[in-house]
Amino acid sequence: MSPVPPRPPRPRAHRLLTALTALLTAAGLLAPTPARAADPLLSQGRPTSASSVENAGNPATNATDGNAGTRWSSAFADPQWLQVDLGATATISRVVLTWEAAYGRAYQIQTSTDGAAWTTVYATTSGDGGTDDLTVSGTGRYVRMYGTARATAYGYSLWEFQVYGTIGGGSGCDTTGNVAQGRPATASSTENAGTPAGAAVDGNTGTRWSSAAADPQWLQVDLGSVRTLCQVVLTWEAAYGRAYQIQTSTDGAAWTTGYATTTGDGGTDTLTVSGTGRYVRMYGTARATAWGYSLWEFAVHTTGGGTIPGGGSLGPNVITFDPSMSAATIQGQLDAVFRTQESNQFGTQRYALMFKPGDYSGINAQIGFYTSIMGLGRNPDDVRIHGDITVDAGWFNGNATQNFWRSAANLEVFPSAGFTRWAVSQAAPFRRMDIQGDLNLAPNGYGWASGGYIADSRVTGVVQPYSQQQWYTRDSNVGGYLNAVWNMTNSGVIGAPATSFPNPAYTTLAQTPVSRDIPYLYLDGAGAYQVFVPSTRTNAAGASWLGGATPGTSIPLSQFYVARPGDSTATINAALAQGLNLLFTPGVYPVTETIAVTRPGTVVLGLGFATLIPQNGVTAMSVADVDGVRLAGLLFDAGPVNSPVLLQVGPAGATARHNANPTSIQDVFFRIGGAGPGKATTSLVVNQHDALIDHIWAWRADHGSGVGWTVNTADTGLIVNGNYVTALGLFVEHYQRYEVIWNGNNGRTIFFQNELPYDPPSASAWMNGSTVGYAAFKVANPVTAFEGWGMGSYCYFNVDPSIAAYHGFEAPTAAGVRFHDLLTVSLGGNGSITHVINDTGGTAQGTATVPVNLVSYP
Repeated sequence: MSPVPPRPPRPRAHRLLTALTALLTAAGLLAPTPARAADPLLSQGRPTSASSVENAGNPATNATDGNAGTRWSSAFADPQWLQVDLGATATISRVVLTWEAAYGRAYQIQTSTDGAAWTTVYATTSGDGGTDDLTVSGTGRYVRMYGTARATAYGYSLWEFQVYGTIGGGSGCDTTGNVAQGRPATASSTENAGTPAGAAVDGNTGTRWSSAAADPQWLQVDLGSVRTLCQVVLTWEAAYGRAYQIQTSTDGAAWTTGYATTTGDGGTDTLTVSGTGRYVRMYGTARATAWGYSLWEFAVHTTGGGTIPGGGSLGPNVITFDPSMSAATIQGQLDAVFRTQESNQFGTQRYALMFKPGDYSGINAQIGFYTSIMGLGRNPDDVRIHGDITVDAGWFNGNATQNFWRSAANLEVFPSAGFTRWAVSQAAPFRRMDIQGDLNLAPNGYGWASGGYIADSRVTGVVQPYSQQQWYTRDSNVGGYLNAVWNMTNSGVIGAPATSFPNPAYTTLAQTPVSRDIPYLYLDGAGAYQVFVPSTRTNAAGASWLGGATPGTSIPLSQFYVARPGDSTATINAALAQGLNLLFTPGVYPVTETIAVTRPGTVVLGLGFATLIPQNGVTAMSVADVDGVRLAGLLFDAGPVNSPVLLQVGPAGATARHNANPTSIQDVFFRIGGAGPGKATTSLVVNQHDALIDHIWAWRADHGSGVGWTVNTADTGLIVNGNYVTALGLFVEHYQRYEVIWNGNNGRTIFFQNELPYDPPSASAWMNGSTVGYAAFKVANPVTAFEGWGMGSYCYFNVDPSIAAYHGFEAPTAAGVRFHDLLTVSLGGNGSITHVINDTGGTAQGTATVPVNLVSYP
């Protein structure tokens, strides 16, 4: 193929048609967004019951599913009630009833701590239907609408029943919520592998922990955050403790006794305990038998609730398909989403399209902006699409250079024409896909395209880049490649061509030194959601699932706080502090305080390009210097007040090594402007050692709204301060100083794609000391060891085409600092880059758009 010509100016996205939005709302694909109180919505997706239902099509759960097109309706009699279990005691501030035509004339809003004794917090005898937005004051775990007089001959019918408030209200002892259940537990010893510590906090009275037959012994549980205790319940097996203490600690080292006995008699001990702590333990000093200590269950209750429930509904913008559905029904829903998202480049709608395991035939899922399509199987071949998954560029006249922010994952596809078209540019990951045929990476008509990413996938046919400028594939199996334009980079790809850069332009590493796949949702054998967390691989080659299921661990959705648009940042932080993982459902989330990830092993997963927007210049998210945090599937969108950093991984000066269990940043994207004014000095700062960066796109917008040299200001996309950091697939573009600064030693980068800023007003306005312009990738002078493969930088100075940037890459001259297969390009002669790296390499210039290649440096 001929080299790709420069990109044209990019127009703004089209606005959505009001009529289409109304149509989707009526179809239940878009739920109206209610006005939000300061307190978060607590009821959506929570367990809901009723005194009766009119029929099977109108169950109680319809009123708390977040879908304004479904409803609960009761039998035609009085009284009737609808009740929701919030999962823990809460302070209730607001209740919103969205009535159908069959509404209540007289009804009460009531709360309860136990679901038996009720307190009325609102009452009326003159209800008039429509939407009742009620300010209430009360506490309880359970909230219900109790209707005593219908307004019609029909029953009571609610489209939505919404309860707002804050978890943790009240001052009594919450004996309904066991805060120890499912939490990490350890012990001084175990009798055998069949009686581990975790068996005492698993909620199963048929499993137990038992210790060695010696004194003293202890069992300890980590509650995830400091809590005020009021009660502990010990359910002893026959081997019980005669003398023991219940102790609390804030750090797991210094302990305070909140209860003690020397006359324990086994059975079930329900103990009143006073104390605060994150850690709680039973410390046994004298056994009652010749055996050890043995507990069926160790339950901990706290004052005033305080337990933020995990799990719940994934919300109205997660659309799930079942093999029992007709192809026409599925296609209709897919088409409705695509019509909304095809050209919706800077809109706020977000979608995840999920397919349950099984076979689907005769569908073509076209994937637009902010849309993720995925299978809910444990492995890709559990969901089989006999049809097509397509990304094309008809909305932009065959130009795919703006096909951003979409994804496909965990599916097997049998394409109808023998090939799957995935014509994308940045921020469009293609993971865990099994394509039974060819994979075409160009739009129909072979228009322009600009870079992409594949991981942990198989293509039985040929990968066909055609007009793709650069591309990165890792840990996959392919049947071959058709061509290469400027650089096709592969690591751990079985079937990839050998390195032959620059002609043909392939860069191939036989193995990926360290990698792991992204956490993903699946349905277990019981039909419950789990999040699978793949294990880390070293020196990997080929897809992780071809030899059997991907190694790793599963986490039930009940151990995640399921965030929904409108949730407060304070609630999200409280859930993290409690020890929950975090799952963002599709939507846009204003972030009013830094989201703090402090627990080792925390998973933070976004669905459907969930978007975090910092408010008032805060850092949107920070990660402590701990092992094994997984960040995936997020878009950080800078707010109008400058943030110093959007995402910080590890505090400044972090010193701990994490090579056994690194933190990973995967499919995490950053945007400065485009959707509106935005500013951030640096998008991503990685201070942690051993971190794994696996596919990011950091983009200072060159089109859209809120764009200009002094408008969407941003210095740097990525700063790496940690040592032993590996980056797989870096896409960083248009920042105003160094795009990437690498300060850490022993770092590696496999694949880098960059465009320098389009819009410096002049060379004098873009000086780095006495040098014209900033390099795209700077390895800092003190670094003694770094290696990079398959890295390219382009210029397109459309404001002042006379600018001659001095170099694309900058690095110290040291034996341990090495680069392989570099290139620079002037797009259509709009400016030039004098050298490839330091003072080495020719000048990228001229209208022919031909790259200057450098096979190695030094």
